[in-house]
Amino acid sequence: MKKYNKFIAIILIITAISSCKTSNISNNITVYKDSLTITTGNKMTISLINGKSFNHPTYAIWQEDMEGNYVKTIFITKSYASGIFGHHMKNDSVWEDKRGSSYQPAALPYWTHKKGLIDGKYLIPEPEHPFVDGYSGATPKQNFDFETTSDIKSAPYRILLEVNQTWDWNNYWTNNKFPESKAYSHSSQPSIIYAVTINENDGTFYMNPIGHGNPTGENGQLFTDLSTLTTAKNIFKTIKIQL
Repeated sequence: MKKYNKFIAIILIITAISSCKTSNISNNITVYKDSLTITTGNKMTISLINGKSFNHPTYAIWQEDMEGNYVKTIFITKSYASGIFGHHMKNDSVWEDKRGSSYQPAALPYWTHKKGLIDGKYLIPEPEHPFVDGYSGATPKQNFDFETTSDIKSAPYRILLEVNQTWDWNNYWTNNKFPESKAYSHSSQPSIIYAVTINENDGTFYMNPIGHGNPTGENGQLFTDLSTLTTAKNIFKTIKIQL
């Protein structure tokens, strides 16, 4: 039964990933198209321009109402959604040079707690219980456009993005800051959260940082002081939304 459940989970991951069509265009932009909804509603393009510190980050993009209630996940990198990363975590301190499962509660804690439980039981995506309620793809190595749709009649609402990069230490977020936390040792500088309010009056919006996530991943608290973050602020240069 356990092997059967794992097989079903893998099928669901493949289905979610295949719903995004990918194409590369000449100006070094990777384009994902949400093929399930791109033919209905009003087109929304989310453009991510890489910053100088970009190095295979993990991130999620989602929608909330104006009261801060989670509505839906728009896009999530497939490594976090599936719990399968580029390096298999053999134990708390040993990583193998091959793809495999990795438990990362400090990677995207703000989104993780916002979206609620998976199957009513699990908080962190893992291979046995992946997150399939969104569109996922590999982290593009170059600039990235995600084309989806939005019903402008529901405005105003908020779009948020949380991003994290492993082993991204600085003088404040050192590797001995939380020696008791195994999750922090994988994360280092905490995730950074961006947000923007979508209204009916404008067609172009730019996301700005509003805070960072819990460095140990133990809760979904938003910390608004970003003064201790350095390279984490430069993972993305620009995050633009066009309707």
